[in-house]
Amino acid sequence: MYMGCLRAALFLQGRSLRERNVPEEAGRCAAARRAVLAGLCLAVLITGWLSPFARTAARVRRDTLRLHVRAAGDSWQDLQVKYRVRDAILEQAGALFAPAASEGEAAALAAQSLPALQIAAQQAASRAGAHYPVTVRLVRQYFPTTRYEGFQLPAGQYQALRVELGPAEGRNWWCVLYPGLCLAASSLPAGYGDTAEQGLVVGEYEIRFALLELWQRTACRDIPAAGGIG
Repeated sequence: MYMGCLRAALFLQGRSLRERNVPEEAGRCAAARRAVLAGLCLAVLITGWLSPFARTAARVRRDTLRLHVRAAGDSWQDLQVKYRVRDAILEQAGALFAPAASEGEAAALAAQSLPALQIAAQQAASRAGAHYPVTVRLVRQYFPTTRYEGFQLPAGQYQALRVELGPAEGRNWWCVLYPGLCLAASSLPAGYGDTAEQGLVVGEYEIRFALLELWQRTACRDIPAAGGIG
C-alpha cells in the first residue's frame, strides 16, 4: 500500500513537470490532483502507524468497566455530595467485583447489583444533606482521553456505571471499577493481564492518544446497556 502511494506520487510528479507549459486552468487541475493524492497518502501512512495502537486501545476499552459520577451542580455543597457518593460506590465495588474475571462479568455483577448501588448512593447523598434523587445505571458512553496518576485511558466508547445526582449539571468524576485501578485496597487486579494493554495504559503515547481521540470523536453517543434505577 505504501509503495502504491509512492509510485502514484512519482507518477503525478512526472506529469507535473510535463504540464508546466499547459494552460493555467489545466495547471490548477494538476495541482489539485497532487494535493488530493498527498492527503490520501498521508492518511494511509498515519493509519498504518496508528492501527496497531488503535487495536490495542480497542481491547483496553473492551476490558474496562468505568465509573462516571455527575454532580448536581458546581457549588461547594454539590461537589461534597458527589465525593460522598463516589466513596460509597467505591466502598462497595471492591467486594462486589471480587468474583469477576473479566469486564463482562464485572458488568453483569453491576447490573445485578443496581438496586443495592442505588440505595448506597442515595443514602450517601442524603447523609451529605442532599434531597434530590440519585440515578444509577449501566450505559455505554464516550469518554475522552483521560489521564490519572500513574495511568491513562484512550478515548472511545466504554461500558460504565453512571451515577447522576439531581439534574446532573455539574462536574464529572471518572475512574475505573474493573480492573481495580481506582480501588487500591481491593483484591481486584490493579492492571490489565494483556502485556500490550498494560503497556498502552502506563506508557507515554501523547501524540497517538491525541490522534486516536480525534478519530473517536466522530461517534460519541451514549447507548444504554441495562435498565437504570432512580
